[in-house]
Amino acid sequence: MAKHTILVVDDEIGIVDALERVFRAKYEVLKATSGIEGLKILDQHPEPIPVIITDQRMPNMTGVEFLSKTLSHHPDSVRILLTGYTDIQSVIEAINSGQVYRYITKPWEHVDLVSTVDRAVERFSLSQEIKQKNTAL
Repeated sequence: MAKHTILVVDDEIGIVDALERVFRAKYEVLKATSGIEGLKILDQHPEPIPVIITDQRMPNMTGVEFLSKTLSHHPDSVRILLTGYTDIQSVIEAINSGQVYRYITKPWEHVDLVSTVDRAVERFSLSQEIKQKNTAL
C-alpha cells in the first residue's frame, strides 16, 4: 500500500526538515519554505494531498492566506496550522477562512503532533471513502 502524502510549509528550513524526520517513515513528505512554493507543489499534484501543515508567520503570505488559497484545488485536504505565537486572532481567522482542522503551537509536543496527523490522515481517508460510496450510489 502506498504511503499517504503530507505537505509541510514553514519559512524555517530547520522546522521543515524536523517535520520531515518526524513523518518520513510513515508518510511521503513534501516540503516547501514559502506559501508560494507550497502552492506550486500543490499545482504539481492534482490528486488530493491528505494533510497540509503550515506555519502561520511567514514572509509574503501567512499560513492562513496560504490555507485559504489551497481550498479551491485541494478542498478535501485536512489543514493544520502550526505557530510559535499564540495570536487568538490568527486562530479565529484560520478556522473561519482556512478551514483548519487543528491549531498546534511551537514547540510542539511530539506525541500530540504525530497523533494529530494520524487522525487527520484517517479523517481524509474516511471522507474519500464516503465520497466513493456516494458516487457509487
